Amino acid sequence: MARKQGQGSIRYSARMPELPEVETIRRGLARQVVGWRIRRVAIHERRLRFPVSRRLAARVTGCRILAAERRAKYLILPLDSGDRLLIHLGMSGRLSVLPWPQPPGRHDHVDFELADADDQRSLLRFRDPRRFGAVLLWPATQPHHALLAALGPEPFDPAFDADYLFARARGRRLAVKNFIMDGRIVVGVGNIYASEALFRAGLRPTRPAGRVTRAEFARLAAHIREVLRDAIAQGGTTLRDFADAKGAVGYFRVRLDAYGRDGQPCRICGTEIRRVRVGQRSSFYCPHCQR
Repeated sequence: MARKQGQGSIRYSARMPELPEVETIRRGLARQVVGWRIRRVAIHERRLRFPVSRRLAARVTGCRILAAERRAKYLILPLDSGDRLLIHLGMSGRLSVLPWPQPPGRHDHVDFELADADDQRSLLRFRDPRRFGAVLLWPATQPHHALLAALGPEPFDPAFDADYLFARARGRRLAVKNFIMDGRIVVGVGNIYASEALFRAGLRPTRPAGRVTRAEFARLAAHIREVLRDAIAQGGTTLRDFADAKGAVGYFRVRLDAYGRDGQPCRICGTEIRRVRVGQRSSFYCPHCQR
């Protein structure tokens, strides 16, 4: 997470939208676009992570948005036709609800012109400077989507517990941090959240997953949920920014205890926080509090 200073204010931004940021956007969509009809679709650039289907506009025009859902970091908008829109923000993507009309900018790739029952207009815009995101048509005839097939449970799913983690970790020498960041094990635990959850659970990021006890996994699962709930709660303060398209202000403004604090004293014991590379990613831990 970067913190940028400018013009008398501090702007927080994330390198990549993670589960709490995507959940914040889902909640904003649920309040602002559910029940609205798609009057028109304008595709300004098809060359995203996956090409935007040439059938998209014809299939969704006239359809009403029934809900705003999330699976891992994918946003899902079910339509009254039975089709769904599957949206991934990639590394730099953003969905904004804007006043209509609004001319597109250089990185604005897909526009959905919306109308409510009183024919009030709004614009749902997908913007992605790096074009690693995706706006996909998920046809009603396709009950399952290949992009979602291999995903592990949600961290708030009751199935995500100590018994599940203990069973999946048996015999594995993979570092526990990489283990919980594997989307096939559990979705949504990004680098920042993994570091913070491991700190709260008292586990070093380099500990082999197969050497973590069931009791330790119980603590870890609880703290993964806790840190994600904290981040989602903080992300809720950005809903107005989401609605007004003011950018990614406020991503995870929860106080960080480990991530990015190398060289600083641990907030619990005063020992200097260390930084280590785990799976090509920077990881942060307290050598006294985490074992």
